[in-house]
Amino acid sequence: MKTMRPTLLLLLFMPLTQPAPSTQQDSHVIYEYGADDFEETTFSQDYEDNYQDGKNIKEKVPMIIPDENSFQLQRDETVTPLPPKKENDEMPTCLLCVCLSGSVYCEEVDIDAVPPLPKESAYLYARFNKIKKLTAKDFADMPNLRRLDFTGNLIEEIEDGTFSKLSLLEELSLAENQLLKLPVLPPKLILLNAKHNKIKSRGIKANAFKKLNKLSFLYLDHNALESVPPNLPESLRIIHLQFNNITSVTDDTFCKSNDTRYIRDRVEEIRLEGNPIILGKHPNSFICLKRLPIGSYF
Repeated sequence: MKTMRPTLLLLLFMPLTQPAPSTQQDSHVIYEYGADDFEETTFSQDYEDNYQDGKNIKEKVPMIIPDENSFQLQRDETVTPLPPKKENDEMPTCLLCVCLSGSVYCEEVDIDAVPPLPKESAYLYARFNKIKKLTAKDFADMPNLRRLDFTGNLIEEIEDGTFSKLSLLEELSLAENQLLKLPVLPPKLILLNAKHNKIKSRGIKANAFKKLNKLSFLYLDHNALESVPPNLPESLRIIHLQFNNITSVTDDTFCKSNDTRYIRDRVEEIRLEGNPIILGKHPNSFICLKRLPIGSYF
């Protein structure tokens, strides 16, 4: 009898308990608010179950790994090809040479052409190289040049317009080259050194020196001249013509035959030794000079 009391009590309370309502909801819930319908999309049951279980499942996105060929194609499309190098641009001038305060020193560096110069350059020393030709383009837009030295190269040709526009050029050295003629010279030239070349008289124009009113030093020794260049300017102080093929001089070579009072007082030195000429046979050719030329008189 005692064992049946708990059983009877349990049977009396069981009808009072009801099952819990289902928690499942429709995927769409429609609310009525005034006259308008409002529709709200709820989470799907799968996502809600996963979230309630404490599992945060993210959608897996496939990773695309490009192969080597696609990388190569991308590099080929994005890389811009460099322009081809010019011969003179292989090394900047001021790395190949020495640039210092408007002076460029390109001595014994085996260049075969004039390198691009800084625009402010006033002095260029390009001695003992392998330059064979000088052109007007070499010194285009170089208004400040005052001195050019190409001693000891292999220069055979110089275009006539190479120096004519260099209005400030005062000193030009073309010594120890292979020149057969002189180019047109700049108007303010003070010194011209073209010794040890192969220049003949026909390679110097008749008026090559006539308008050079500032020319003071002229070195044309060790060439192949047959005569003294005509129309030498009054400004000359030093004239070196030794070791050529000069065979004669006239009364007008250094003086003026029609003016016995004329004196060339600026000349300090004329050298004519080493030429096949006897200076003593031409006494009237030197009467305007303060000093007799150096050479053979007998």
